[in-house]
Amino acid sequence: MRINLMIEGQEDVTWPQWVALAQAAEAAGLEGLFRSDHYGSVQGRAERGSLDAWTTLAALGALTERIRLGTMVSPTSFRHPSILARSVVTVDHVTAGRVELGMGAGWNQAEHERFGFPFHDLATRFEVLEEQVEIVTRQLAGERFDHDGRHYTLRGGEARPPAVQQPSIPLIIGGLAGPRSAALAARYADEYNTVFPTLEEVGVRRQRIDRAAEAAGRAPLRFSIMTGCLIGADQGEVEERAARLKQRSAAPGDLRAWLEGLRAAWVIGTVEQAAQQLAQLAEAGVDRVMLQHQLHDDLDMVALLGQLG
Repeated sequence: MRINLMIEGQEDVTWPQWVALAQAAEAAGLEGLFRSDHYGSVQGRAERGSLDAWTTLAALGALTERIRLGTMVSPTSFRHPSILARSVVTVDHVTAGRVELGMGAGWNQAEHERFGFPFHDLATRFEVLEEQVEIVTRQLAGERFDHDGRHYTLRGGEARPPAVQQPSIPLIIGGLAGPRSAALAARYADEYNTVFPTLEEVGVRRQRIDRAAEAAGRAPLRFSIMTGCLIGADQGEVEERAARLKQRSAAPGDLRAWLEGLRAAWVIGTVEQAAQQLAQLAEAGVDRVMLQHQLHDDLDMVALLGQLG
Protein backbone atom coordinates (compact mmCIF):
# COMPACT_ATOMS: atom_id res chain seq x y z
CA MET A 1 0.00 0.00 0.00
CA ARG A 2 1.48 3.32 -1.07
CA ILE A 3 0.91 6.03 1.52
CA ASN A 4 0.64 9.74 0.84
CA LEU A 5 0.25 12.66 3.20
CA MET A 6 -2.81 14.83 2.55
CA ILE A 7 -2.93 18.37 3.94
CA GLU A 8 -5.94 20.69 4.07
CA GLY A 9 -4.01 23.86 3.36
CA GLN A 10 -7.01 26.18 3.66
CA GLU A 11 -7.11 25.68 7.43
CA ASP A 12 -4.29 28.14 8.09
CA VAL A 13 -1.24 26.08 7.15
CA THR A 14 1.70 28.50 7.16
CA TRP A 15 4.70 28.39 4.84
CA PRO A 16 7.07 27.18 7.60
CA GLN A 17 4.58 24.39 8.32
CA TRP A 18 4.47 23.42 4.64
CA VAL A 19 8.25 23.17 4.52
CA ALA A 20 8.35 21.09 7.71
CA LEU A 21 5.57 18.77 6.50
CA ALA A 22 7.26 18.16 3.14
CA GLN A 23 10.59 17.44 4.79
CA ALA A 24 8.90 15.12 7.30
CA ALA A 25 7.10 13.26 4.50
CA GLU A 26 10.38 12.68 2.69
CA ALA A 27 12.15 11.60 5.86
CA ALA A 28 9.32 9.15 6.66
CA GLY A 29 9.57 7.52 3.24
CA LEU A 30 6.04 8.44 2.17
CA GLU A 31 5.20 8.32 -1.52
CA GLY A 32 3.95 11.87 -1.77
CA LEU A 33 2.39 15.01 -0.36
CA PHE A 34 -0.97 16.11 -1.70
CA ARG A 35 -2.88 19.24 -0.76
CA SER A 36 -6.39 20.56 -1.13
CA ASP A 37 -7.04 23.44 -3.50
CA HIS A 38 -9.14 25.97 -1.59
CA TYR A 39 -8.76 29.67 -0.83
CA GLY A 40 -10.82 29.75 2.35
CA SER A 41 -11.63 27.48 5.28
CA VAL A 42 -14.18 24.78 4.53
CA GLN A 43 -14.97 24.60 8.24
CA GLY A 44 -16.52 28.07 8.18
CA ARG A 45 -13.57 29.67 9.99
CA ALA A 46 -13.21 33.06 8.28
CA GLU A 47 -10.07 33.86 10.31
CA ARG A 48 -8.20 31.04 8.57
CA GLY A 49 -6.46 31.47 5.25
CA SER A 50 -4.71 29.50 2.54
CA LEU A 51 -1.63 29.85 0.38
CA ASP A 52 -2.30 29.16 -3.30
CA ALA A 53 -2.07 25.46 -4.09
CA TRP A 54 0.04 25.45 -7.24
CA THR A 55 2.37 28.20 -6.07
CA THR A 56 2.94 26.22 -2.88
CA LEU A 57 3.65 23.01 -4.78
CA ALA A 58 6.14 24.76 -7.07
CA ALA A 59 8.05 26.09 -4.07
CA LEU A 60 7.98 22.73 -2.29
CA GLY A 61 9.17 21.05 -5.46
CA ALA A 62 12.38 23.04 -5.31
CA LEU A 63 12.92 22.04 -1.68
CA THR A 64 12.31 18.29 -2.03
CA GLU A 65 14.02 15.51 -3.92
CA ARG A 66 11.82 12.41 -3.94
CA ILE A 67 8.18 12.82 -2.90
CA ARG A 68 5.44 13.27 -5.46
CA LEU A 69 3.34 16.43 -5.21
CA GLY A 70 -0.21 17.15 -6.34
CA THR A 71 -3.69 18.52 -5.69
CA MET A 72 -6.78 16.76 -4.35
CA VAL A 73 -8.41 18.34 -6.27
CA SER A 74 -8.21 21.56 -8.30
CA PRO A 75 -11.67 22.99 -9.08
CA THR A 76 -12.16 23.97 -12.70
CA SER A 77 -13.81 27.23 -11.60
CA PHE A 78 -10.60 28.63 -10.08
CA ARG A 79 -8.39 28.83 -13.17
CA HIS A 80 -8.59 29.10 -16.92
CA PRO A 81 -7.54 25.68 -18.27
CA SER A 82 -4.50 27.15 -20.01
CA ILE A 83 -3.29 28.63 -16.72
CA LEU A 84 -3.88 25.36 -14.88
CA ALA A 85 -2.07 23.32 -17.53
CA ARG A 86 0.90 25.70 -17.59
CA SER A 87 1.07 25.75 -13.78
CA VAL A 88 1.15 21.94 -13.67
CA VAL A 89 3.85 21.74 -16.36
CA THR A 90 5.88 24.31 -14.43
CA VAL A 91 5.77 22.21 -11.27
CA ASP A 92 6.60 19.16 -13.39
CA HIS A 93 9.81 20.90 -14.52
CA VAL A 94 10.64 22.19 -11.04
CA THR A 95 10.31 18.67 -9.60
CA ALA A 96 11.95 16.86 -12.54
CA GLY A 97 8.77 14.88 -13.09
CA ARG A 98 7.16 14.42 -9.66
CA VAL A 99 3.82 16.18 -10.08
CA GLU A 100 0.26 14.83 -10.37
CA LEU A 101 -2.94 16.72 -11.15
CA GLY A 102 -6.26 16.11 -9.47
CA MET A 103 -9.29 17.82 -11.06
CA GLY A 104 -12.84 18.31 -9.85
CA ALA A 105 -15.97 20.38 -10.44
CA GLY A 106 -15.83 22.41 -7.21
CA TRP A 107 -18.39 22.19 -4.43
CA ASN A 108 -18.06 24.98 -1.84
CA GLN A 109 -20.53 27.69 -2.82
CA ALA A 110 -19.62 30.07 0.02
CA GLU A 111 -15.95 30.01 -1.01
CA HIS A 112 -16.81 30.76 -4.63
CA GLU A 113 -19.00 33.68 -3.64
CA ARG A 114 -16.43 35.07 -1.20
CA PHE A 115 -13.61 35.09 -3.77
CA GLY A 116 -15.65 35.96 -6.85
CA PHE A 117 -15.55 32.63 -8.69
CA PRO A 118 -18.61 31.56 -10.70
CA PHE A 119 -20.65 28.82 -9.04
CA HIS A 120 -23.10 27.15 -11.39
CA ASP A 121 -25.59 24.36 -10.78
CA LEU A 122 -24.15 20.85 -10.53
CA ALA A 123 -24.98 19.87 -14.11
CA THR A 124 -23.23 22.95 -15.49
CA ARG A 125 -20.22 22.50 -13.22
CA PHE A 126 -19.81 18.96 -14.49
CA GLU A 127 -20.09 20.11 -18.10
CA VAL A 128 -17.28 22.58 -17.43
CA LEU A 129 -15.24 19.81 -15.79
CA GLU A 130 -15.67 17.54 -18.83
CA GLU A 131 -14.62 20.33 -21.18
CA GLN A 132 -11.61 21.41 -19.15
CA VAL A 133 -10.39 17.86 -18.49
CA GLU A 134 -10.18 17.35 -22.25
CA ILE A 135 -8.44 20.68 -22.79
CA VAL A 136 -5.91 20.20 -20.00
CA THR A 137 -5.09 16.58 -20.81
CA ARG A 138 -4.59 17.36 -24.48
CA GLN A 139 -2.33 20.27 -23.62
CA LEU A 140 -0.32 18.16 -21.20
CA ALA A 141 0.03 15.54 -23.92
CA GLY A 142 1.59 18.13 -26.22
CA GLU A 143 -1.31 19.71 -28.07
CA ARG A 144 -2.66 23.27 -28.06
CA PHE A 145 -5.99 25.03 -28.47
CA ASP A 146 -7.26 28.44 -29.52
CA HIS A 147 -9.85 30.23 -27.44
CA ASP A 148 -12.24 32.80 -28.90
CA GLY A 149 -13.90 33.82 -25.64
CA ARG A 150 -16.52 31.09 -25.55
CA HIS A 151 -15.40 28.07 -27.54
CA TYR A 152 -12.27 25.96 -27.41
CA THR A 153 -10.93 24.83 -30.76
CA LEU A 154 -8.51 21.99 -30.24
CA ARG A 155 -5.74 21.90 -32.81
CA GLY A 156 -2.77 19.68 -33.46
CA GLY A 157 0.73 20.90 -32.74
CA GLU A 158 3.29 20.44 -30.02
CA ALA A 159 3.00 22.58 -26.88
CA ARG A 160 6.11 24.23 -25.44
CA PRO A 161 7.63 23.48 -23.09
CA PRO A 162 6.61 19.80 -23.07
CA ALA A 163 6.04 18.00 -19.77
CA VAL A 164 8.95 16.15 -18.22
CA GLN A 165 6.74 13.12 -17.59
CA GLN A 166 5.87 11.30 -20.78
CA PRO A 167 3.51 10.44 -22.33
CA SER A 168 1.77 12.83 -19.90
CA ILE A 169 1.47 14.03 -16.34
CA PRO A 170 -0.76 11.68 -14.29
CA LEU A 171 -4.37 12.87 -14.00
CA ILE A 172 -6.63 12.01 -11.06
CA ILE A 173 -10.40 12.41 -11.17
CA GLY A 174 -12.18 12.47 -7.83
CA GLY A 175 -15.74 11.65 -6.82
CA LEU A 176 -18.13 9.03 -5.53
CA ALA A 177 -17.86 6.75 -8.56
CA GLY A 178 -21.16 7.84 -10.07
CA PRO A 179 -21.79 6.95 -13.74
CA ARG A 180 -20.76 10.32 -15.17
CA SER A 181 -17.52 10.77 -13.22
CA ALA A 182 -16.61 7.11 -13.74
CA ALA A 183 -17.03 7.49 -17.50
CA LEU A 184 -15.01 10.73 -17.53
CA ALA A 185 -12.20 9.09 -15.59
CA ALA A 186 -12.25 6.04 -17.84
CA ARG A 187 -11.84 8.30 -20.87
CA TYR A 188 -9.06 10.58 -19.62
CA ALA A 189 -7.67 9.80 -16.16
CA ASP A 190 -4.89 7.60 -14.85
CA GLU A 191 -6.46 7.25 -11.42
CA TYR A 192 -9.80 7.54 -9.66
CA ASN A 193 -9.88 8.84 -6.11
CA THR A 194 -12.86 8.59 -3.81
CA VAL A 195 -13.28 10.29 -0.44
CA PHE A 196 -14.02 8.93 3.03
CA PRO A 197 -15.47 5.57 1.96
CA THR A 198 -16.33 2.80 4.37
CA LEU A 199 -14.73 -0.57 3.68
CA GLU A 200 -17.96 -1.77 2.06
CA GLU A 201 -18.17 1.33 -0.14
CA VAL A 202 -14.62 0.80 -1.37
CA GLY A 203 -15.56 -2.48 -3.03
CA VAL A 204 -18.68 -1.05 -4.65
CA ARG A 205 -16.94 2.05 -5.99
CA ARG A 206 -13.96 0.07 -7.25
CA GLN A 207 -16.28 -2.20 -9.21
CA ARG A 208 -17.99 0.80 -10.83
CA ILE A 209 -14.67 2.27 -11.95
CA ASP A 210 -13.46 -1.09 -13.26
CA ARG A 211 -16.67 -1.54 -15.27
CA ALA A 212 -16.34 1.98 -16.72
CA ALA A 213 -12.75 1.30 -17.77
CA GLU A 214 -13.75 -2.00 -19.36
CA ALA A 215 -16.56 -0.26 -21.27
CA ALA A 216 -14.02 2.28 -22.54
CA GLY A 217 -11.68 -0.49 -23.67
CA ARG A 218 -9.05 0.32 -21.08
CA ALA A 219 -7.18 -1.58 -18.43
CA PRO A 220 -8.38 -0.89 -14.87
CA LEU A 221 -7.47 2.55 -13.53
CA ARG A 222 -5.45 2.98 -10.38
CA PHE A 223 -7.92 3.32 -7.51
CA SER A 224 -7.17 5.41 -4.43
CA ILE A 225 -8.97 6.89 -1.46
CA MET A 226 -8.62 10.07 0.56
CA THR A 227 -9.60 9.73 4.20
CA GLY A 228 -8.80 11.11 7.63
CA CYS A 229 -6.30 9.57 9.98
CA LEU A 230 -5.42 9.67 13.66
CA ILE A 231 -2.48 7.47 14.59
CA GLY A 232 -0.44 7.09 17.76
CA ALA A 233 2.35 4.98 19.18
CA ASP A 234 -0.18 3.73 21.75
CA GLN A 235 -3.86 4.21 22.53
CA GLY A 236 -3.19 7.09 24.87
CA GLU A 237 -1.41 8.97 22.12
CA VAL A 238 -4.31 8.32 19.72
CA GLU A 239 -6.78 9.79 22.20
CA GLU A 240 -4.54 12.77 22.93
CA ARG A 241 -4.34 13.61 19.22
CA ALA A 242 -8.08 13.09 18.89
CA ALA A 243 -8.72 15.57 21.70
CA ARG A 244 -6.54 18.18 19.99
CA LEU A 245 -8.22 17.64 16.63
CA LYS A 246 -11.70 17.82 18.16
CA GLN A 247 -10.81 21.12 19.80
CA ARG A 248 -9.32 22.50 16.58
CA SER A 249 -12.37 21.57 14.54
CA ALA A 250 -14.79 22.75 17.27
CA ALA A 251 -16.71 19.49 17.02
CA PRO A 252 -19.54 19.20 19.59
CA GLY A 253 -20.23 16.35 21.97
CA ASP A 254 -18.28 13.76 23.91
CA LEU A 255 -14.74 12.92 22.73
CA ARG A 256 -15.18 9.15 22.69
CA ALA A 257 -18.52 9.33 20.87
CA TRP A 258 -17.03 11.74 18.33
CA LEU A 259 -14.05 9.46 17.77
CA GLU A 260 -16.24 6.39 17.36
CA GLY A 261 -18.26 8.24 14.75
CA LEU A 262 -15.12 8.65 12.64
CA ARG A 263 -14.00 5.03 12.75
CA ALA A 264 -16.25 3.79 9.92
CA ALA A 265 -14.27 5.71 7.31
CA TRP A 266 -11.08 7.05 8.93
CA VAL A 267 -7.83 5.22 9.62
CA ILE A 268 -7.60 5.40 13.41
CA GLY A 269 -5.52 3.59 16.01
CA THR A 270 -2.01 2.52 16.87
CA VAL A 271 0.47 1.86 14.10
CA GLU A 272 -0.38 -1.84 14.23
CA GLN A 273 -4.12 -1.21 14.12
CA ALA A 274 -3.80 1.30 11.29
CA ALA A 275 -1.65 -1.15 9.31
CA GLN A 276 -4.39 -3.76 9.64
CA GLN A 277 -6.99 -1.28 8.37
CA LEU A 278 -4.82 -0.44 5.37
CA ALA A 279 -4.39 -4.15 4.63
CA GLN A 280 -8.18 -4.54 4.57
CA LEU A 281 -8.49 -1.58 2.20
CA ALA A 282 -5.84 -3.07 -0.09
CA GLU A 283 -7.71 -6.37 -0.14
CA ALA A 284 -10.89 -4.47 -1.09
CA GLY A 285 -9.14 -2.92 -4.09
CA VAL A 286 -7.37 0.25 -2.93
CA ASP A 287 -4.02 0.84 -4.62
CA ARG A 288 -2.91 3.81 -2.54
CA VAL A 289 -4.17 6.19 0.14
CA MET A 290 -4.01 9.91 0.79
CA LEU A 291 -4.18 10.21 4.58
CA GLN A 292 -5.56 13.56 5.73
CA HIS A 293 -3.47 15.01 8.56
CA GLN A 294 -5.22 17.99 10.16
CA LEU A 295 -2.80 18.60 13.05
CA HIS A 296 -0.38 20.50 10.86
CA ASP A 297 2.23 21.18 13.54
CA ASP A 298 2.43 17.51 14.59
CA LEU A 299 5.39 16.06 12.71
CA ASP A 300 5.63 13.02 15.00
CA MET A 301 2.46 11.61 13.47
CA VAL A 302 3.92 12.06 9.98
CA ALA A 303 6.86 9.91 11.11
CA LEU A 304 4.41 7.25 12.34
CA LEU A 305 2.74 7.17 8.91
CA GLY A 306 6.07 6.08 7.52
CA GLN A 307 5.88 2.95 9.64
CA LEU A 308 2.64 1.80 7.98
CA GLY A 309 4.12 0.83 4.62
